Amino acid sequence: MPVLFSTAHFSSKLHSHRVHALHRLHRKFTTLNPIPATFLRGGTSKGVFLNRAHLPEDQSKWAPIFLGIMGSPDTANGLQINGMGGGISSLSKICVVGSASAEQKAQGIDAEYTFVQVGIRDTTIDLSGNCGNLSSMVGVFAMDEGFCSRDPSTLSGTTTTIRLHNTNTNKTIDTTFPVTFAGGSLQPKLDIPQTVMAGVPGKASQITLEFISPAGARTGKLLPTGKPLDSVNVNDQDITVSLIDATNPTVFVSYADFCRVLRPLSLVDFSAPDSRELMQSIRRAGAVKMGLDPNTQAQPKIAVLSPSCNSDHDIGIHAFSMGVLHKAVPMTVGLCLGVAAKVEGTLAWHLTKSMRLGKVKESELIRIKHPSGIVEVGADFGADGEVLKAKVVRTGRRIMKGVVWW
Repeated sequence: MPVLFSTAHFSSKLHSHRVHALHRLHRKFTTLNPIPATFLRGGTSKGVFLNRAHLPEDQSKWAPIFLGIMGSPDTANGLQINGMGGGISSLSKICVVGSASAEQKAQGIDAEYTFVQVGIRDTTIDLSGNCGNLSSMVGVFAMDEGFCSRDPSTLSGTTTTIRLHNTNTNKTIDTTFPVTFAGGSLQPKLDIPQTVMAGVPGKASQITLEFISPAGARTGKLLPTGKPLDSVNVNDQDITVSLIDATNPTVFVSYADFCRVLRPLSLVDFSAPDSRELMQSIRRAGAVKMGLDPNTQAQPKIAVLSPSCNSDHDIGIHAFSMGVLHKAVPMTVGLCLGVAAKVEGTLAWHLTKSMRLGKVKESELIRIKHPSGIVEVGADFGADGEVLKAKVVRTGRRIMKGVVWW
């Protein structure tokens, strides 16, 4: 529990809230062990959600807590057998959620959060980007924890929208989900059989995510180099890439170019060491061109794009996360692709050109085929070409609420 040191002599004229503020300035914080935690699925990811107030104010002190929670580093077999992690990047995640500041509330923000990607075999604690999948459950967690609430009398319909501030990207995200009146207040309702999601069994409530003004999440620009197409040199060969920064910066490369350099004997095995090594080399070269640290695994992401081979989708993708092929697609990469497909001249734009020949309006969703199925994403643009929002539908589930040792 926090321990409060005594403060200097206070005048009786000081208001009580000033007294409390000075107490907080002089407190000595002790992080609880075990610490209160909630385990949630958001989209195709699972993560541990923590209350910001339960952690040290200094983020540099978070590492041992998060590594202990996840069971990292697991140098023996990479399974994170000693913690809550699951041995793959989509299961080694933490969200730290807190109340919005008074200034943020005045801007309509309900809560703020920081996403943390935790290394599996190493001690990496990466705060460089956001997670689209887990973002879908931050609003639910914020309501469950009492960071924000809704007056039932003002509710229009059966859903509510929670506006979030993401500290990793300094961006705003709206999350909309069904609610029900229970226990004297509105509560998120996640078990309505409304929609299915590739990679997740069964139906659940629809959670709509809208990333407001998603361009330039890390670099400040939608096209960090100012061009829809760039060239990187890997193994003494030039490879055409699109470097896009929307929700998260991503390096896109075509399947044809990837095969040209890799020279596989048959279909590409994206999990093979030579494929992973080439992907990493392209990603690092793209990072340099984007002005990002090539040694940071979490950013930028990288994905191989394929033309549609069936009428059920518009474009195919194989995305990598933390150096490993993702079993579906990181949602921020999917959203970034949804934006890129509507930016003239990008690889995604060229690969979806046939889709636009009278078949799809600009406002309609892009259907992306990934290793586990199909996801639909959308992007709205202003008349001046600015990206107004990127959007996707997810589902989520509460799994556990209690305490976790670290």
